[in-house]
Parts: sequence; C-alpha cells; structure tokens
Amino acid sequence: MSEPMQTSKSRELYERAQAVIPKGVYGHYGPAVIDDGPVFFSSAEGARFTDVDGNSYIDWMCAYGPNILGYNHPGVEEAAEKQAADGSTVSLAAPVMVELAEELVDLVDGADWALFGKNGADATGLAVMIARAATGRRYILKIQGGYHGSAPWMQAPGNKGTIAEDQAFVIEVPWNDAQAVQTAIDAHPGDIACFISSPYHHPVFADNELPAEGYWAAVEGACRAAGIVVIVDEVRSGFRIDLAGAHVAYGFTPDLMCFGKAIGNGHPVAALAGSDELKGAAGETFFTGTQFFNAAPMAAALATLRELRSTDAAAAATETGIRLGEALTDVAAAHGHELRVSGVPAMPYLRVVGEGGSKFHARWISECIRRGAYLLSYHNNFVCTAHTDDDIKRTCDIADAAFTALA
Repeated sequence: MSEPMQTSKSRELYERAQAVIPKGVYGHYGPAVIDDGPVFFSSAEGARFTDVDGNSYIDWMCAYGPNILGYNHPGVEEAAEKQAADGSTVSLAAPVMVELAEELVDLVDGADWALFGKNGADATGLAVMIARAATGRRYILKIQGGYHGSAPWMQAPGNKGTIAEDQAFVIEVPWNDAQAVQTAIDAHPGDIACFISSPYHHPVFADNELPAEGYWAAVEGACRAAGIVVIVDEVRSGFRIDLAGAHVAYGFTPDLMCFGKAIGNGHPVAALAGSDELKGAAGETFFTGTQFFNAAPMAAALATLRELRSTDAAAAATETGIRLGEALTDVAAAHGHELRVSGVPAMPYLRVVGEGGSKFHARWISECIRRGAYLLSYHNNFVCTAHTDDDIKRTCDIADAAFTALA
C-alpha cells in the first residue's frame, strides 16, 4: 500500500517564503498548497517531478499545461540552449521569430500571421485590442466562468484590486447557450467588438462541458452577421485537441487564435494567430514587452511545434487520457464510488460524486498527492506525451490506497 510521504523541507521553505512573499506561494499555484503536501520542487524529468524532500510524483498537472512533451525534452532544450548561446535578448529581433511564425501559420488552420508574447494573457489581451481596433467598438462578449488571464477586465467582478469599471464593457453569457449570445448582440447593436471563449468550457470547481451540437456554428453565424470578431482562447487547450486548432475539431472558423502554455513546452512564450482580414489592425495595435523578443524561448517553441507534428502529440495525449480516465473510474467503482471524468481526455477534470461531495473529493485528491500522484481537485488535469502505461498503473495503485485511507 502506498504510504503518505514526508514533506518537512517543503513546509520549512514555505514558512520562509511567507516572510518575504505575500501568501508564500501566490497566483494559481497558491490554492494548490495543501497540508502535508509538496510545495517546492527540486527537479523534473519527463512526466515526473521531485520535491525538495526527495519525493517523486507522477505529474498530471504538467505545470498547469505547459509540459506537453515531457520536462527537459532533449530536442526542445537543445534548441533553446543553442539559441541562448548565440543570444536571446538583443537589440534586434532574431531570425527564429520569423521561422516560428511560419511554422505556426503552417500548422494552425486559418492562421495567416502570428505575434508573440510571454503569457496567455498577453495573447488574449492583444486579441481584444485588435478586435476593438478593427471594429471601433467597445464591448467584449464572454462566457460566464470563462478565464482569459488575470488582467482586471478578465477577472470576476468584486475581485480584490479590481473596480466595477474594469468590467463595464464586458458582457457575460452562459456556456452552450447560442440564444443568449444572440440576445446580447441584439441588446448592444453595433457595439460588440468580439466574442471570446475557450473551445470548450473548462471552469474551476465544476465539471467541464464540451460544445453542444451546432453551438459553435450558431455562435459564429450570429457574430458574422453582426460584424463581431470571433476569438478562440486556446491558451490552455492548444495542441491537445487538434494540432491544427480545436476549431477544426469543433467545426468553426475563428478570426483570432490565442496560444500559450504548451507552445514552448515550459519555456515562456505565447502567441496570437489571426486571419489576413485583421492583419492591418494587428499591425496598427501597439503591443510590446521588454522580454517579448527573447529568442531562446522562440527556438524552444519552434522545436516544440515540430515535435508535436512529427509525433502526432494531440492524438497520443488523447489516447493516454482515455486510458487514465477509464482506469481511475474502475478504481473508484471498486471502492463503491463514482468518478466522473469530463472535458477532453488530454485535459481531464476528475470529480468523485456522491456522499461527501466536493469535500470528500478534495480529501481523496489530497491523499493521492501525498502518495505521489499529483492531481488537483478544482482544476482540469493535463496529459503529456511522456506519460506511460506504467504511470497510469502507478496512479491507480495510489488512487486505490487513497480511497482505502478514507474508508
């Protein structure tokens, strides 16, 4: 039986951190800090990381998505190191930027150009700016519970540090409700610049939902009729559903496509790709950052995209995700529990349903983490191409021990 691991060094470092860093660990990593769980890592390789106490974990969070080929992928790291040796942040742009744009445009269906930043919010924020520049309109139409980064307009109303005016031109509608989209359009004639959404709904603390039959076709049709720019946010899902873009899988054509996380396999780079119709507006929209032209992360991204293509990574991650979901469902059933798996297989959201509700589910996940399977209870998980059948088997053994511990 898998026994809980000791994490005393992590706890000591966490206490030190709280003295000099607000909350010790902030942002999206903060909520993942659990009692007697790992907080800091010492190394990572493939689909696993080792914490500062020397414990090894099968990582089903993949750094919240960036790890798609495995940590320290040799081809990606070699490309980044070679470019870094020649120069990364220099007073001129590097040729690799052009190569990366060409590769992304060739890979993603409907992409005619690309711009690069560092985080997903760079891409989503720029997408909205371009939509406003192209249309001369004010309003942003988005999905309730949809997350597009931490800029004030993207945050939930009432979040600390934001004011009501930050969301003054943001309209929210329920997911999978094409009529609500049309109603919002009718209520703001000629003043909605864009509709922004992930290709499917992956909120936190809730089952993930795929698009209903005909949903995207109806939304695209309504936006086209009203001159509204369609933005798909693939910062989280990029290259895990379809290498050519999730819009290919779901049958619609966006104007702007946002990528981040997996595009550099952990190196800091994000991208916005778009159609020729918006190329002029993109060129006229001011967008820059001190580190936006880092050449080493671009070289890593170029190597990542080529490796994703040569290995058909989206299909591989999907197949592994299917096996993981089925295996864990069987483990739960053997203990008399129902495990619900939602979303796409390469980004599964897991939830133990029934007696005990979310609290029991969180306790089960905590027990899994403490035994060496790093999952989260409130967020979708991720699959990378480095995950193996042995990882699935070991995760199931841990899940079994976790259920036994809670019996």
